[in-house]
Formats: sequence, structure tokens, C-alpha cells
Amino acid sequence: MPALKARARPPAPTDPPGGSRIARTRSSSLLTISSQQIDEATNTMQNNMMLASQRGENLDSLQNKTDNLATQADGFRRGANRVRKQMWWKDMKMRMCIIIGIIILLVVIIVPSGEYPAMPHG
Repeated sequence: MPALKARARPPAPTDPPGGSRIARTRSSSLLTISSQQIDEATNTMQNNMMLASQRGENLDSLQNKTDNLATQADGFRRGANRVRKQMWWKDMKMRMCIIIGIIILLVVIIVPSGEYPAMPHG
């Protein structure tokens, strides 16, 4: 019985010219490129998620700082109003003292001048 020779299969229409070894090499290289692209996309998504998480933490921190600043501003406003009222009363007391002093000075000047006897007409 004669030995059977293995027949080479004719190239399929999807196989590139040159045989199946080149096709395997190209599909292997496409698989490697696709795998690299998937890894890059995965890394990009992980980085984006990490940045979004950090941004959320930064927003929380900023919200806390804003709340603290609002509380401090409210306290400052109350303190400023209290000081303004105190200064107004202090100013009014000073004005009242000056007015009372002027009245006393006028009384001292006017009252003694009326005690002298009138000059005779002569």
C-alpha cells in the first residue's frame, strides 16, 4: 500500500496570501494589540474612577470648609453688630456729657449775672 501524502488545503478566502502561518502570526499580533488596548482602557477607567473618588473627597472637604466659614461669618456679623451698638451708646453718652456740660456752663455764666443790683439811673 502506498503511503498517503498529506494534502495541503487550499487557502481559504479569509486567509491572507502566503499561508496559515502568516495568518496565525497576524491574528496573534492582532490579539496582542487588542489585549494591550483593553489593558489601556481598563487602566484609564481605573484612573478616572480614582480621580472621581478624589474629586468627591475634595468636594466633601470643600463643603465642610464652606459650612465652617458660614458659621464663622455669622458669628462675626453678630459680634460686629454688638460692637457697633456698644460704640453708639458710648458716643451717645459722650454727647450727653458734652450737652450737660454746656448747659451747666451756661447756667454758671447766666445765673450770677442776674444777682448784681441794677445800676441807679442818675
